[in-house]
Amino acid sequence: MHRWTDLAHTPQGLRPCVATFGNFDGVHRGHRAVLLRLVAEAAERGLPAVAVTFEPHPAAIFHPDSLELIGPGELRDDQLATTGIDGLLVLEFSREFAQQTAEEFIERTFVEALGVQALVVGEDARGFGRDYTGDVDTLRELGRRHGFDVVVLEDLGDADNPRFSSSMVRRRLDAGDVAAAAAVLGRPHRMTGTVVHGAHRGRELGYPTANLSSDSLGLVPADGVYAGWLTRMDKAADDPERTLPAAISVGTNPTFDGTVRTVEAYVLDRDDLELYDERVAVEFVERIRPTERFDSVEDLLVAMAGDVEKCRQVLASIVPS
Repeated sequence: MHRWTDLAHTPQGLRPCVATFGNFDGVHRGHRAVLLRLVAEAAERGLPAVAVTFEPHPAAIFHPDSLELIGPGELRDDQLATTGIDGLLVLEFSREFAQQTAEEFIERTFVEALGVQALVVGEDARGFGRDYTGDVDTLRELGRRHGFDVVVLEDLGDADNPRFSSSMVRRRLDAGDVAAAAAVLGRPHRMTGTVVHGAHRGRELGYPTANLSSDSLGLVPADGVYAGWLTRMDKAADDPERTLPAAISVGTNPTFDGTVRTVEAYVLDRDDLELYDERVAVEFVERIRPTERFDSVEDLLVAMAGDVEKCRQVLASIVPS
């Protein structure tokens, strides 16, 4: 996948094309349905498939305190790359950019820069352009005017989620229901970060943990203990030491009167790993319990042993993504 950020530098090999656009936060199953249709439509026409997205997320400009992203930046881009698209255009979003009318945005980006032959969108494609006036009808009118097709997919959902959406994923993660979030995402929720030194209490208690740096990417789910996976990003994909089963703790360590919220992962039954300064990913499979304050270290150790055993049971029959 070729990634670029300037309309003026669109590679000739990626125009004309079939395209789509959106924020793609989380790259959930609804997004993937659009992207997979994009790839199929492009293949039928013998054209490249291009997705257009924005950095930063528009909400970060207009409502900076209202939204925590599920998978910002490289997490989003890595997931987009798995869909088989040929190109990803990341446009800088600003207040000035937002002053384009819907027509100006489509004409400048897709007609002039990308030579678009077809736009593939979900039926909820709306609210783009100045004053949020752009919608599917706008796209169809512009398609007739400029000679491109518009392919509209119906919203995708299931019995538990009538419509897959990023807001649904956020609500599930905020509640700690990572399994329900995974059902919408189509995979476990992931965070990435660098392993840093913590208070070393885990090692002292016999459960050494990898603490993620405070600048880690990905929405932090509700406080609690989770079964999941730790992936060492610098290891080869076929290295048996790359993805390892883990018990993941999110919270402030209330038993020790902690005040800083951390994400830390104990690789099950391993005390030989030196992960400091490594880039890792943690994936949340199932919540074991909420965070608790224990009356003594002994009570905490009993709970931790039970947590580890439950994590073993949860992960025993699961193949990591």
